Amino acid sequence: MPFTPYHFGPSGFIGLTFRRWIDVPVFVLANVIVDIEILVIRLFGAGWPVHRYSHTLLIGAVVGLIWALAAYPLRNFFTKIMRILRIPYQPNFWKMLISGVLGVWLHVMIDAIYHPDVRLFWPSRAKPLYALLSRQQIEALCVVFFVAAIVLWVVAVVSYSKRKKLKEAASNGKD
Repeated sequence: MPFTPYHFGPSGFIGLTFRRWIDVPVFVLANVIVDIEILVIRLFGAGWPVHRYSHTLLIGAVVGLIWALAAYPLRNFFTKIMRILRIPYQPNFWKMLISGVLGVWLHVMIDAIYHPDVRLFWPSRAKPLYALLSRQQIEALCVVFFVAAIVLWVVAVVSYSKRKKLKEAASNGKD
């Protein structure tokens, strides 16, 4: 992507859609963590290509696992954030590991379509997804998924609020 926030649309949509099986904060943030490679390459002037090892399925999986392991101690913080966002959240170690890998892979797949220097199947030089869609199509899809993610979030908030009111009503009825 030309700009990392484009990844929030697809990752937010997928994360919210499959939140029963995916750890939403780990999944969404994995889509950002992977771009630390580009930041480091640009800061140190390491030249071309800017999408190197973490932008592959193989090394990307390792990056996702490392991110999930680093995120596990933050699970209480994520719980507080998800409570503020009014999204039910129950962290689970294995779910976090899977979400870290899948989050990086989603980012890498999108970038493999968009950027000519992404070698998805490194060490192979094959670029099977590059230019599958135009850059404008990818950007438009990311924006559409962002809007869809907001809609899913609103639905989750309404559902969360209704469940909370029902629990409160049930507990008040027991008194």
